[in-house]
Amino acid sequence: MVSTLRIPRLVVAAPSSGSGKTTVATGLMAAFTARGLTVSPHKAGPDYIDPGYHALATGRPGRNLDAYLCGTELLGPLFAHGAAGADLAVVEGVMGLYDGAAGQGELASTAQLAKALRAPVVLVVDGSSQSRSVAALVHGFASWDPEVRIGGVILNKVGSDRHEELLREALDEAGVDVLGVLRRTPQAATPSRHLGLVPVAEREPDAVAAVAAMAEQVRAGCDLDALWALARSAPPLTDAPWDPAEALAGAGTPPPAGPRPVVAVAGGAAFTFSYAEHAELLTAAGAEVVPFDPLRDERLPESTGALVIGGGFPEVYAPELSANAALRAEVAALAAAGAPVAAECAGLLYLARELDGAPMCGVLDASARMTERLTLGYRDAVAVGDSVLAPAGTRVFGHEFHRTRLEPGAGTEPAWGVVRPGPPRTEGFVQGGVHASYLHVHWAALPTAAARLVARAVRPGAAV
Repeated sequence: MVSTLRIPRLVVAAPSSGSGKTTVATGLMAAFTARGLTVSPHKAGPDYIDPGYHALATGRPGRNLDAYLCGTELLGPLFAHGAAGADLAVVEGVMGLYDGAAGQGELASTAQLAKALRAPVVLVVDGSSQSRSVAALVHGFASWDPEVRIGGVILNKVGSDRHEELLREALDEAGVDVLGVLRRTPQAATPSRHLGLVPVAEREPDAVAAVAAMAEQVRAGCDLDALWALARSAPPLTDAPWDPAEALAGAGTPPPAGPRPVVAVAGGAAFTFSYAEHAELLTAAGAEVVPFDPLRDERLPESTGALVIGGGFPEVYAPELSANAALRAEVAALAAAGAPVAAECAGLLYLARELDGAPMCGVLDASARMTERLTLGYRDAVAVGDSVLAPAGTRVFGHEFHRTRLEPGAGTEPAWGVVRPGPPRTEGFVQGGVHASYLHVHWAALPTAAARLVARAVRPGAAV
């Protein structure tokens, strides 16, 4: 018997980046939460930062839905998993509505996700430099793909009552519902870095105030009743919720017997990039997941048997990370003892000898420095050899996002062979139990990574 998921839902999209999707999506999440609804927050694409604001707005983990990283077949199940127990789901789109993985059609676009979720789209339009032309713009987006349902428009950056009147007249003539109008205001502005917002963990309590301002802007300018009715018009879904234990069992990697090993996961302001499903997979694989903050904690969690260090902006905190010499020494000792260590991007930099001249953990014979060049995009890669995360030949789909350059020493073994885009190249490091790479990979598409790491983790009471 096929089960159905009846969850009201909206996808917040825009014609282009910079139109105000994050303000509207986060504001809607906070405004509906304030009404007493349990809101499930989601983000299209690989971005780690917006989900932090979503979590602040709703009190639930922000979750990503990315067809490139996880495959189209997991979009519905991951959504159903995240939305379990919620009254409403709000999905913030990525880039422009029809923008996705370069050169691969609609793959990883907000439009593809909206169709997979059978969700109505609220189009956020920057009205600051147009009047009647807004109708042509919206008409084009609404008619481009008949499977994408544009349920209405929220006009952003509107300058005056007269400007609003002109925009409304044009859209009324086009038969498009205006669900909200937001005026130009700096109150909800949030500082950005590297094409994204500054993470929540780096700017509390300012982030709390920013989310409150977004909520107030949306409450004042949007028709929440009409948006709620639109969300409730979404049809039932038949996707079975993704389950980490079932994912591991399906991959042939049930949790091992014996005491649960401690897997320490780096967090705090320097390491904010993490997908919620990673910790869930580690737990399902038999681990006790314990967070720690490399900026504040001088010791790893007691009985740490494995280490996961995700992404973030460590260059902002390089002096503070370097000053915590006691923790750096513990990380180096754990890696030298052969315990599994998985590091992505910022974690890779933390394991290097130095970052912009500041001593790091010295696990890897490599030196890192900031550059002006932004490296950004999806990657198709294959594991070069066996590692703590994957056997040789394993194909993965990842995302790269940084402004740093690594100068590796001699004798290092690469982690991945990147086969697309561009000419083939190798990337990252495999050294003993260490797997360190610039590539961000979503483990929902590779549940065996969590299982392999936990299987090799040192159990409590065993010698490290």
